Amino acid sequence: MSGLTHLDEKGHARMVDVSEKAVTHREAVARAEVRMLPETLALILSGGHKKGDVLAVARIAGIQAAKRTSELIPLCHPLMLSKVEVELVPVEADSRIDITATCKLAGQTGVEMEALTAASVAALTLYDMCKAVDRGMVIGNVRVLEKQGGKSGHWKLEE
Repeated sequence: MSGLTHLDEKGHARMVDVSEKAVTHREAVARAEVRMLPETLALILSGGHKKGDVLAVARIAGIQAAKRTSELIPLCHPLMLSKVEVELVPVEADSRIDITATCKLAGQTGVEMEALTAASVAALTLYDMCKAVDRGMVIGNVRVLEKQGGKSGHWKLEE
């Protein structure tokens, strides 16, 4: 059998049974970035976008997406998240917005997918709100930065 945990003994996809796992505090941090034209970033930061506060809408979209991850990702467990935080940081020197999503819970399975979903949907929302002024925006570098809790303990991406 492979090291993939979503496969049963016959090689079929399945939802992992976590009922025997201990409840532990778990946290995951994920990041994404959106690169854009300097004029697009300036428009977002000025608050002059006709669609309103782009960063606030992207933040809320990321939070909502984290809470609905199990509806979007097959075989993902529905989780009762205790915290979802989405931070959007403009980096004017590189004309980008860095998105960091943090998800927490006390539960039997990790929250990496929720953090990745939050960061991704926040990035997609930025694109959606600004595509009329900058169709060349690039969403990228979506990755887990850190996870804590559970049997595997603490892991951090070495950048």
